[in-house]
Amino acid sequence: MSDISYRLYSDSTCDLSKEILDTMDVKLFNLAFEVDGKTYIGDEMTLPEFYNAMRNGAMTKTSQVSPQTYEEEFERCINEGFDILHLGFSSGLSGSYQAACIARDNLLEKYPDAKIVLVDSLCASTGQGLLLIKADRLRREGMGLSELGEWLEENKLHTCHVFTVDDLEYLRRGGRVSRTAAVAGSILGIKPVLHVDNEGHLIPLGKIRGRKQSLNKLIELIKERCGDWDNSEVCICHGDCIEDAEYCADKMRELFGKKTKVNICYTGAVIGAHSGPGTIALFFMGDKR
Repeated sequence: MSDISYRLYSDSTCDLSKEILDTMDVKLFNLAFEVDGKTYIGDEMTLPEFYNAMRNGAMTKTSQVSPQTYEEEFERCINEGFDILHLGFSSGLSGSYQAACIARDNLLEKYPDAKIVLVDSLCASTGQGLLLIKADRLRREGMGLSELGEWLEENKLHTCHVFTVDDLEYLRRGGRVSRTAAVAGSILGIKPVLHVDNEGHLIPLGKIRGRKQSLNKLIELIKERCGDWDNSEVCICHGDCIEDAEYCADKMRELFGKKTKVNICYTGAVIGAHSGPGTIALFFMGDKR
């Protein structure tokens, strides 16, 4: 860890690759997931194995981080002499952020002088990850705890998410679409296009017939939203469909410039349990979500 006076935390739902995380000074809380009733945490099951299990009909579930888990880690950090900044998984999709708030409140009763800043990212997957990359960089450059907390609050709703899924069945399981729509969509080759709104919820934007057309629609949505923001570094995550991710990466470089850094990561199991194999999501900075 660096000698900066506060530590940076987030959740495993940031969906950043190990290669990227190894360059960062951040600690993640792992959300658990189940596959056919067996619980896994972190990399106990590889993501190719996870998505293959889903393709073979495995039932998946996820669970949030407990207040106790947050509290134990935050207390250890305080006792080592550090303040805390935690960038949490969207409260619109999980109770984990609220659990972190409970932990903070408990600890401030015990350690009233401690500084614990919690930011509800209202982001998911590598959208949360893109914001975390920027936070880590600013922290390393010397930005203080309060200032970075304010920066995150000011910029989190400019962190845009647009995505599509390959099979409506997984969204049906989560109550996002009806059974009738899922069956009809599969027959007709309809691919939904969605985004994450200002409340951190998954919101359908439309339906496109055909996979390639849905990927191109994501690029159109970027053009509508990106404005003049710095997008020299952007992110893509995929549900075990790297060729489609590479296709979108090329399109994003065409849009933002060939020198644009495009981070391609797997959609982690916690998010992937609800979106399914074949998910493609693009993350960038923009005027609006």
